[in-house]
Amino acid sequence: MQVSHRFAEESALFDDDHLVSPAGLVPVMALAEQTGLPQLLAEKVSIAAPRIASGSANPGPKLGTLIAGMCAGADCIDDVDVVRSGGMRALFGGVYAPSTLSALMKIS
Repeated sequence: MQVSHRFAEESALFDDDHLVSPAGLVPVMALAEQTGLPQLLAEKVSIAAPRIASGSANPGPKLGTLIAGMCAGADCIDDVDVVRSGGMRALFGGVYAPSTLSALMKIS
């Protein structure tokens, strides 16, 4: 049997609105909610001197997005976009874009 199509790296697209590759995030983030992580972040985290003014708004949900991204294998700020791909927005609310999250961090 011979493959009749040559696959290039850019030919593989996973843009189905119902596809969820890191489905394991559902129980992880449900456990985080049940144990009060969002409330703890909201109570204990404040950003006094963000890089940009909007960086201090909503630190709890932004950190929750970073935690979810890291659980899904993100190892840099751009990789956190994995939590916004495919059907992830149907599973999770309040997911922030990587560009918004980078305002939390001091990059030198």
